[in-house]
Amino acid sequence: MWNYLWPIGMVVLANVAYNIITKSTPAQANALFSLTVTYLTAALCAFVLYCFQGGHLKLSEEISRINWTAPLLGASIVALEFGYIYVYRAGWQVNTASLTANIALACILVVVGFLLYKETLTLQQVIGIAVCMLGLFLISK
Repeated sequence: MWNYLWPIGMVVLANVAYNIITKSTPAQANALFSLTVTYLTAALCAFVLYCFQGGHLKLSEEISRINWTAPLLGASIVALEFGYIYVYRAGWQVNTASLTANIALACILVVVGFLLYKETLTLQQVIGIAVCMLGLFLISK
């Protein structure tokens, strides 16, 4: 059970920290330079964790295992974080920005899962999407 729960706990805690830190990014700081420092730090942390995790393959072997997903994930993360910085600079509040984005994301991913991955789409999920849309409407008022 622990192996099932700790990753979601990490995602939640990291997202809390992420939103607080992103909203705290100084308005005077260039968002792209700030993201450059962020990613240099992230790259160093990821490499140190990789080494501690037991990365024993040659660098050439590790590189050969990488496909198109790594650079596109990097680009999507930069777009995500650049967007969040400007969401907060535009005046969104922490208590609604992430909630709004994540509700919209969850609704879209239900459809993506159904269309691309042939996951089931249940009546409960359709009702859940409708409730989420109602929630977004109420939040916007």
